[in-house]
Amino acid sequence: MNVKEAMNTEVITCKPGDPVGKLVELLKKHHISGMPVVDNEKVVGIVSETDMLKLFQTPEVSSDMFLPSPFEIIEMPIRSVIRFEEFKKSLEDIRMKPVRDIMKKKIYSVSPDISLEEASGMMVKYDVNRLPVIENGKLIGILVRSDIIRGLSKE
Repeated sequence: MNVKEAMNTEVITCKPGDPVGKLVELLKKHHISGMPVVDNEKVVGIVSETDMLKLFQTPEVSSDMFLPSPFEIIEMPIRSVIRFEEFKKSLEDIRMKPVRDIMKKKIYSVSPDISLEEASGMMVKYDVNRLPVIENGKLIGILVRSDIIRGLSKE
């Protein structure tokens, strides 16, 4: 079976300048985990939930134990409020960040005429979960892991 027989032709995309908040809404609305980033009808990147989760990584906290002084105990509730406000602001900053800042620019794509076996081999080799399907320089579909499984089960 070829890619064109298994791919999804209704591709949800976003633009490099779209805010991450819009990306989150699209992923949630369409129940997908990633999508191509398209600019002037050309795929310029791929973005996924994993790329968004990296925005929340924080430096590791030291495991050294310490005992707070009495002044620090009094100060702790104030610090908690300040940290919460900082956290809320950082979430808003993340929502406004453009997709181009988090997308992967290295794109692995496939032709609609290659076999599902070749496409699945590419997914494994490049450790990707989705492959844009491009014909004559234009995005015509997307192939995800479940499409391959569904296609191979039909054979």
